[in-house]
Amino acid sequence: MMGGPPPIPPLALSSSAFSVLAIASSVDDSNVLLTGDVLLPLRAFWFMNAVRRVRRAKGDALDALLCGSRRGSMDAHKVSELKAFVTSCRSDPSLLHHPSLAFFRDYLQSLGARLPPQAMSKNPMKRENDDDMTKAAPDSVDKKPYQKPEEAAIEDEIIESDIELDGELVEPDNGPPQKMGDPSTEVSEESRDAAQMCKAKAMNAMSEGKLDESIEFLTEAILLNPSSAILYATRASVFVKLRKPNAAIRDSDAALQINPDSAKGYKYRGMAKAMLGKWEEAANDLHVASKLDYDEEINLVLKKVEPNAHKIEEHHRKYERLRKEREARKIEHERQHQRAEANAVYERGKKESTSENKAFDAEPKDPDSLAALQDGSVISIHSSNELQTKMRAAARLSRLVILYFTATWCGPCRFMAPIYKAFAEKHRNIVFLKVDIDELGNEAHRWNVNSVPTFFFVKDGKEIDKVAGADKSSLERKIAMHAAKP
Repeated sequence: MMGGPPPIPPLALSSSAFSVLAIASSVDDSNVLLTGDVLLPLRAFWFMNAVRRVRRAKGDALDALLCGSRRGSMDAHKVSELKAFVTSCRSDPSLLHHPSLAFFRDYLQSLGARLPPQAMSKNPMKRENDDDMTKAAPDSVDKKPYQKPEEAAIEDEIIESDIELDGELVEPDNGPPQKMGDPSTEVSEESRDAAQMCKAKAMNAMSEGKLDESIEFLTEAILLNPSSAILYATRASVFVKLRKPNAAIRDSDAALQINPDSAKGYKYRGMAKAMLGKWEEAANDLHVASKLDYDEEINLVLKKVEPNAHKIEEHHRKYERLRKEREARKIEHERQHQRAEANAVYERGKKESTSENKAFDAEPKDPDSLAALQDGSVISIHSSNELQTKMRAAARLSRLVILYFTATWCGPCRFMAPIYKAFAEKHRNIVFLKVDIDELGNEAHRWNVNSVPTFFFVKDGKEIDKVAGADKSSLERKIAMHAAKP
């Protein structure tokens, strides 16, 4: 057991001061859930903490305790102990998460320090009384399995940052939609003339700033002549002035449905979408409007919309690139994992193989060949090079290969497909390949395929047997026969 702190020069202290010092000096080592190499620094720290508490209560009466005198220097022994504690924390930051150091964590965080998570422990210590600690403080134990930093980086979702955009937005107008005309209505000349009169009244009201009155006249005009795109576009312009973007978008859509080349429909829809912060859509509509019928107002709005649209586009490109990079890392990680598993099988096979046991699972295996084959599944072949790669990998492992030629239009092939898959799942030491004759006609010609389905049995790159037609029993019998051969 580690001894207590060195003796302290006597001081004229009050009884409360001696009580705090007694607590700091009488720490029972048997109750400390740490190994001996960090116990002494921790006790030194607890002692220093007790001194600070007394110091706050008693003013400068304890200066001599730490410094030897009122103006003396810091006790070198205590400083060295504190340095040792800091060094221990540097080598194993998880020490800071010990329940007994909760006060120290609070102090560090009050200074703005950031503590490492518990999972960052470089050298987790095995303590004899870990079970007691778990019972005493179950919340203090991190039960998550340790992850390597690169694995954690792959699993972490990419959180997109906010974009700083310029421009004033308006609250969406979510009220009931405005009245729309019936496009199936037959419009008479009288109705057209009446609609034009209503439109003229609306324009006069708009020039006088009576926007709501203008909306009423335009609505009456639309009901009289629902086939006029210009009426819808004009009412959309008034809704833009009223800062009602959703209503403006509905009218613009109606105008564009009647006339897909309505420049005003694109213009006011673009302006309305800009009010809602839909910058990319707004820019697209305004560019189309500018091509159809350029005016200065469109140009002014575009100068405000385009910078935001470019920022959003760059933002999307950036995070799309990050997602692709993350996906590439994930694929590479899985590939390395598969290779590691293949190496493990290879090493295990070398250890377990004996001269008497020549079974497949006990033979040493080539990890590169294992990685190229997918045990228990049917491998679809899409190129001649891929077929040769699989054949060579199977030959290196002395595996039997079944080469199945099929076609998407073949009914018997569709019947045999699930049966062939079931055989692959059952006979994991056999390589099951599948070739579509319409995709790889050259290979079908090279293997002299006259009908589908056809199954070739291949060993060491040479054909040793064959089954033609959807004959399940013959295929099953020959698989069993050849699988039993060494």
